[in-house]
Amino acid sequence: MALKARALYNFQSENKEEISIQENEELVIFSENSLDGWLQGQNSRGETGLFPASYVEILRSRSGSSYTDCSSSPAGSPRHDSFYTATPNPSISYQGSFEDDEDDDWDDWDDACTVVEEPRSAPGTNGHPSPNLQYPTAYGHHQHTGYRPKPALERQDSMSSSKRGSVVGRNLNRFSCFVRSGVEAFILGDVPLMSKIAEVYCIEMGSKGPQWRANPHPFICSVEDPTKQTKFKGIKSYISYKLTPSNINSPVYRRYKHFDWLYNRLLHKFTVISVPHLPEKQATGRFEEDFIEKRKRRLILWMDHMTSHPVLSQYEGFQHFLCCRDEKQWKLGKRRAEKDEMVGASFLLTIQIPTEHQDLQDVEDRVDTFKAFSKKMEDSVLQLTNVASELVRKHVGGFRKEFQKLGNAFQAISHSFYMDPPYSSDALNNAISHTGKTYETVGEMFAEQPNNDLFLMLDTLSLYQGLLSNFPDIIHLQKGAFAKVKESQRMSDEGRMDQEEADGIRKRCRVVGFALQAEMNHFHERRVADFKRMMQSYLKQQIIFYQRVSQQLEKTLRMYDNL
Repeated sequence: MALKARALYNFQSENKEEISIQENEELVIFSENSLDGWLQGQNSRGETGLFPASYVEILRSRSGSSYTDCSSSPAGSPRHDSFYTATPNPSISYQGSFEDDEDDDWDDWDDACTVVEEPRSAPGTNGHPSPNLQYPTAYGHHQHTGYRPKPALERQDSMSSSKRGSVVGRNLNRFSCFVRSGVEAFILGDVPLMSKIAEVYCIEMGSKGPQWRANPHPFICSVEDPTKQTKFKGIKSYISYKLTPSNINSPVYRRYKHFDWLYNRLLHKFTVISVPHLPEKQATGRFEEDFIEKRKRRLILWMDHMTSHPVLSQYEGFQHFLCCRDEKQWKLGKRRAEKDEMVGASFLLTIQIPTEHQDLQDVEDRVDTFKAFSKKMEDSVLQLTNVASELVRKHVGGFRKEFQKLGNAFQAISHSFYMDPPYSSDALNNAISHTGKTYETVGEMFAEQPNNDLFLMLDTLSLYQGLLSNFPDIIHLQKGAFAKVKESQRMSDEGRMDQEEADGIRKRCRVVGFALQAEMNHFHERRVADFKRMMQSYLKQQIIFYQRVSQQLEKTLRMYDNL
């Protein structure tokens, strides 16, 4: 039930999930139950989003009294132990791949072993859980498979300090990706240390800064032969893809839903890595030849990025996806991947960073430069995508029609010349008629040409749209970590925190900073290689295309030589 409220203070939104409110502004509250100190509502400008509950008072028209929800305050306040279970704000979008696939049965996967702890709901960008998931906050209930409360002796920081009560404050907005991803808890030392960490991912210093250590066993994987298959005596149909990893040279067959399962495992685990997006789903026409071919092309690009990434390519779940052929072992490996504890913030515990000193301000400046670059690149990729898409439309429709009209007009001239036989020249008439047919052929060539160049360009641009859309949230994680470092150092200077504890926060911030820089470095390496290949392929195909057009025109021109 919507309620009227009045803003007590000014509040300036800091991200797309929040809205700004002004003192004395009239508001509409969707529910008076605060969500970890935040309310959902609408301001007088029609904007919908979140704002602090303590900044408003709900107006009670029935009794004439007013009520102020003090579940949070500008400086932080006691928590609510209830989880966010209200209907999410419709204006907040969460990108992920949790939608149902074309087939909802999993007879070849073992339905009983899916992870019940993860509600089937859309995650945030790059896999951060959405607000309607039961998220294990640093000071709330912990109900996640990979995030369990730990006794005091297992904390990353010592709790023996008498000044422990003056710890760095948590973010007011419990829905920010910095909080939802668990990185805030990691920075503050609230992620449980594992007794044994089996997987380790190393970062080393390269010529251009931190970089992921290369996979010691590099490989590639082909995606081929999309084949329509059926089951249940033809009731269910699906497309199977043949995958052949070069390191074992033995094929396995996977459906799109298997890719989808792997993709969500990757999002769930790798918090600070830009996981390439899968090709989009399609509700209708999924067995049409053009759609199958498009999906295959984009799965090839996706697989190429996966196998080239030093971290993703070594992930046990990915290797299991590519290599396992035995049904029983497949189910065991699937269950093991779903019970993996080194996910989200815990994944950061697996990262080993160099000992070289990096000034945090220099790192922040480097990240700011990359942020501006990635935003500009995202805009330019979108611009090129729109232009290329429009060009495809013209090739298939406008250009073909115009050349067909030109061809028909030439043939009409030829037919008119036959009307007066004494002055008719069969050779000239035939040449003009052939010219008309040539331009009709050229029109068909234009219609088919996007298959050779523009579609391949659009595939690459689509992949990079997904990769670039991941970075704002990943950069936000690093920004949040830097903010905690600055806050902890200020508290240490004021004598409200031990320097040892502040140093621990700075050390964990270095892990996030190094990981982001390594990911930036890998992105640039792939960008240079991918766009070089894309442009070379496009130009080569354009040259081949216009050479074919030229050959057609030259052949027609020679018909006029002997008139």
